[in-house]
Amino acid sequence: MRTEKLMIAGLKEDIESINKATMVLSYSLEKCTKISVKANYTMEELDVFENLTSRFARTSDIYTQKIMKGIILILREDARTFLDSVNLFEKLNITDAEDLKLIRDLRNEISHEYRLSDISEIFESVLEYSVKLLSIIDKTMAFVQDKGWFPAPELADE
Repeated sequence: MRTEKLMIAGLKEDIESINKATMVLSYSLEKCTKISVKANYTMEELDVFENLTSRFARTSDIYTQKIMKGIILILREDARTFLDSVNLFEKLNITDAEDLKLIRDLRNEISHEYRLSDISEIFESVLEYSVKLLSIIDKTMAFVQDKGWFPAPELADE
């Protein structure tokens, strides 16, 4: 039981990190949605989209590397690979496995700058998958609360 409490405490720290990351991701998403995808961007618009892509990558890393792994540990599930993890999260009705795979692929494209020749295509994908990532995170927080690991955020402040 003590081990589970320690794992939950670790997950709580990771949830605090993801809450901060989602806050800035949402801010950048709102700004980029107003700019929208187009053929040419001003330098300022490119900076705004660069912030979004960076924040998307960071948030997806926190989610896949910390939140997902923490939940898997607490549940004592055997998910050794990323594919095992996304399939488990689909079975838990948290998300569609394909969405998480595409989020990971997009994160890798951003991090390794594979397709810089068509920056608008990356921006369009980041706009779409930022919304999906935020939704997945919301569903995950609901799952964690349903498990009784943490109270709802508004109750935790009281």
